[in-house]
Amino acid sequence: MQIKPFPALVPASGKAVAVAAVPYDVLNTAEARTLAAGNPDSLLHVSRPEIDLADTVDIHDDEVYEQGLRAFHDLQQRGVLVREAEPSLYAYRQCMGGRSQTGIIACSHADDYENNVIRKHEKTRQDKEDDRARHTMTLRANTGPVFLTYRDRDEINAAVTQVTSGEPAVDFTAADGVRHTVWRISDDTDKWCAMFADVPLAYIADGHHRAASGWRAARECRAANPEHNGSEEYNWFLTVLFPASHLSIMPYNRVVVDLNGRSEAEFIRVLGEVMEVTEGGDGTPTKPRQAHMYLGGKWYTLSWPPFEAGPVERLDVSVLQERVLAPLLAIDDPRTSRRVDFVGGIRGTGELVRLVDSGAAAVAFSLYPVTVDDMMDIADANQVMPPKSTWFEPKLRSGLAIHTF
Repeated sequence: MQIKPFPALVPASGKAVAVAAVPYDVLNTAEARTLAAGNPDSLLHVSRPEIDLADTVDIHDDEVYEQGLRAFHDLQQRGVLVREAEPSLYAYRQCMGGRSQTGIIACSHADDYENNVIRKHEKTRQDKEDDRARHTMTLRANTGPVFLTYRDRDEINAAVTQVTSGEPAVDFTAADGVRHTVWRISDDTDKWCAMFADVPLAYIADGHHRAASGWRAARECRAANPEHNGSEEYNWFLTVLFPASHLSIMPYNRVVVDLNGRSEAEFIRVLGEVMEVTEGGDGTPTKPRQAHMYLGGKWYTLSWPPFEAGPVERLDVSVLQERVLAPLLAIDDPRTSRRVDFVGGIRGTGELVRLVDSGAAAVAFSLYPVTVDDMMDIADANQVMPPKSTWFEPKLRSGLAIHTF
């Protein structure tokens, strides 16, 4: 695959903790407004610019994108974001809960996205893709990186270890307890590009809409430039590339608001016809082909034997959907049904118990997490995962290195 260094916009000295923001799409407007309150340097003023406008303004109104551009210019004019003196790559480490992951911040090529060298495992929504593409073109910048992974390469791992033994350019612990450390790589960047040229494939772990917007921006700029020759900066978009062994996926659990007209006893009876149901469990499945269910103040363990199936059909989340949610609870399309909700694993099984005990849901299902190998196998098969299948933690921070074109 193709990567390259770039002359990034980065936070000025001492400003990284104020600037760095969680990805735009993990917050709603109210949450973003609260998180950015009292902090004019937060990149959320750029990535979620509606927070600085009246609630009556539609989030896709022209004024929203114009406000994002004003906020972006303001951060530069006030010296909060400054331009690096030379094109660089960056090693980026995140530490959370006793584990760490270290990737390389670099620009990836739009052609690799188009030619499936950068592989996908989710469908994008047109409205979300349109929003980020317009945001990218208005700013002429990628403010948030696409989270990529690749199968480990010993040579790259050794080079990262060497770089990260030196003095970092940025090192801070965010309010959520996640430590973020960045090392600048300005020397021998050709060596790094050559090492990644030997990586045959990369996979989008998170940020499908950001990747699509980067590709669309490149396509739009090419069409508008009669002198296009392939060397332009708009051909590239911002990514962070992590070796697969560093990543951990949390489960994405399900809660359903009712039992589709059945009593608890009747639901357990019909459930027992499609999988083994035993009373007991603690809400955390310990192996594949197992789920835990919380119903009527009790945990139950659901299990089923292995069976021949494709990489998508054999996922636990697929089995739950095809054997339980659709036929027994009438959740035919989890993307559109208002009777099912999704709870990221970061919130713990206590959140499932709370939702059921409070009456907000009738039943909850705790799943064993999908593996990184599952995700890559599905992308290699040119298939898509069921909605809300993976929850990656920690989340990448936006604003530590911004690509402009």
